Formats: sequence, structure tokens, C-alpha cells
Amino acid sequence: MALTDERLGGDARVASVTEFTRRVKALLEGGMPAGWVRGEVSNVRSQSSGHVYFSIKDAGAQLSAVLFRGDAARQSVVLRDGLQVVLFGQISVYEARGQYQLIVRAVIEDGVGRLQREFEALKLRLAAEGLFAPERKKAIPEMPRNVGFITSPTGAAVQDFIKIMKRRDWRGRLVILPAKVQGEGAAAEMAAQLGVAASLGFFDLLVIGRGGGSMEDLWAFNEEVLVRAVAACPIPTVSAVGHEIDFTLCDFAADQRAETPSAAAELISSRYVACAERVSQGAERLTRETEDHLQRARKRIDHATSRLRLLSPSARIEQGYLKLDDLANRLASAGQRRLQDHRHAVAQLRSELARRSPERRIELESHRLLALWKRLQAASPQSVLNRGFVMVRDEQGTPIMRRAALPPQGAVQAEFADGVVRLRRARGE
Repeated sequence: MALTDERLGGDARVASVTEFTRRVKALLEGGMPAGWVRGEVSNVRSQSSGHVYFSIKDAGAQLSAVLFRGDAARQSVVLRDGLQVVLFGQISVYEARGQYQLIVRAVIEDGVGRLQREFEALKLRLAAEGLFAPERKKAIPEMPRNVGFITSPTGAAVQDFIKIMKRRDWRGRLVILPAKVQGEGAAAEMAAQLGVAASLGFFDLLVIGRGGGSMEDLWAFNEEVLVRAVAACPIPTVSAVGHEIDFTLCDFAADQRAETPSAAAELISSRYVACAERVSQGAERLTRETEDHLQRARKRIDHATSRLRLLSPSARIEQGYLKLDDLANRLASAGQRRLQDHRHAVAQLRSELARRSPERRIELESHRLLALWKRLQAASPQSVLNRGFVMVRDEQGTPIMRRAALPPQGAVQAEFADGVVRLRRARGE
């Protein structure tokens, strides 16, 4: 709030620190446009927020600087103490401390040269216009059928591009839109081909690019006329310039960047290759499932045929024949077994009958009786007589066993084996 003080003349206005600082801020920021500053980096402090605070100095002065997170992420130069750099930025005043500082937008190592500074300056200006904004970019078609390639028709890049597309068996149409990619008039010629491609109206995707080279070789892709033409092209566009480490403004203006022309070819054909692999896998799976289904159908048909064969009249008759033959065989086998069993039983009965038969006993008894008869005959008087003995009997026929039993008178009979003789005892004996 402005105050008056009679000691200062009555009409003098006294500004607050905030008001004074804001006036300084307005004067500095409004009176000094963005520009380039060369110096040595010192006091580098990286915050967890991603912002980088440092100073840039030379032999006579020092300037505070800040590189905010978004700008820091886009830099290829890593700040360190003692590094000689060229900075592009806008002066600003930090009111809380009353300190002015440089808001850095681009960092280039000192010595890179005029082209790099022009590159960074044009990049910042076009980015401020929104040419590189993500929301302006168009989606790249997953499977483009008609692709146009704006490049030199005699360069190695287009040959590599075509070779990769053929190797990956891409089936779309590729049209080479010839243009100079280096030197005077190259940017205008490529921008004109972008217009031609848009007017033809049948391209699904455009590729603009060339092989690697120095910054001077690639400079046509940094010229404003071409960058604006790429950003304004109604057809989705892929920028494929140089090698992986090379960046051009067309990379930022295009709908998508490819590190190299070969990478662009892989990008364009990748979805087709993936779909082709899925189709191939699907075909294999379909073939396998079809074969499995046919195999199961064959098994069902075979099973049904077998059942039909079993249930048919002829099959039942055949089964009856088989059953009849089986029963006949079983009957014959059972009869044979029964007959064998009966024969065995009869043999056993015969053996037992033979063992118990009277004839056997009679024969045995006959032999025993014969033996007894023989023994009896051996012990009979006649047998004794036959052995030369004589049997003496009295007149009554009683055998006389001892001499004392001889009658004193009378006759006795002496029986020999061949007859009987009557004897009489002599007197005096």
C-alpha cells in the first residue's frame, strides 16, 4: 500500500517491498526477451522434485539459474560443476527473495555450434505454439495397408526398409515418394511430397526419413517448413531419421518417432506379424482340434458300428452259433469228464470187488488148504511109511507105540508102505 510522508515532500509515494519487487519483476521480464547465455556451471543442486538449481558464471559475474523438472527431462546434457555450457532461457524474479534468475529451457555444451543453438531455439518456439503437443498427435494404424515412404529412392535406408518388410512377409502396398533428403531445397521437396500424399487420399500411413549422418546432413529435417508440414499432415506420420541417438524436429512433430528406418519397418509390420502368428497358431489349433474331433467322431462311429453289428439279426445268429458251439464243447467236455470219472469209479469198484471177490478168497483158502493138506500128508502115517518106517498095530488095529505094549501072545500087524504083514511074537521073547 502506497503511503505519503510529509518529510519526503508530502506527495512522495513510498512502495512496499512487494510492490517494488513486482515493479522490478515486470521491468526485467517484460524488457528482456529470451536469449542465449554462455558460462561455467557451478553449485549444481538436484532436488527430489526433479528441479535442478545451479549458477552460471564467467570471470566477471555470476547468474542464478533453475531448470524445472519438465525441461530437465528433455535435456541430453547432464549438468555438473565446471561444465562449459550455452543456455537458452528467460529472466525471472523470485519475489520471496528479491532475486532474479534465469529460467532455463535448453542446455547445450559450449562448442556444439550455431546449428545446435538454432535447433534448440526453433524447438522451443514451435513447442510454445503447441506443434509438439501430445493431444495433436494422431494414432498410428495397427495394420496399414497402403504406406508411403518419403525418402531418397537411391539411399540405403529405403533398401533396408524394403528388405525388412519383405523378410517379415508384410502384404501391404509400399509407395516410395522420392525426394532429396540433404542439401539445399531438400526440406521444401519433402514438404511438397507430404502435400502430394495427402492429396492422393489412399495412404494409411506415411514415413519420412533417411539414414544416419552428421547434424549438417540431417538439418533438412530441422527446417521449419518441413516441421510444420509434418505437424499439419492429415495422414498419420512416422519420423525415421538417422540413428537411435539422432533427434530432429520432425521426430517431435510427427505422430510417432522411430529410431531408424529399419525400426519404422518393424513398427509398421509388427502388428501384421503378430496377427499372422496368431492366425498361424489359430490354424494349428483349429487343425489339431479338428483332428481330435474327427478322431472322437471316428471312435463314436466305430462304437456305433460295433453295437449295430452286435444288435443285427445276423450278428445275433452268429452269437447264437458261437454260444451253441461253446455249449456243445462244454457238454462234450463235461461228458468226457463224467465218463472218465465213471471209468475211474468202475476201475476202483473192480479193484475193490476183485479184492473182496469169493473166488479170490476161495483161491487163497484153496492154497492154504493145499498147504495144510501137504503138511498133513507130510505128517500122515503113510508118509512116514513111505520114508521107510513100519507101523505096528495089534489085532484091533491100534498102533503099538512101545515094545512093552506088545501082547505076549497073539499076532500083530506090521504095516509097510506097500502092504501089511501079520507077525507073531516068538516064544521066549
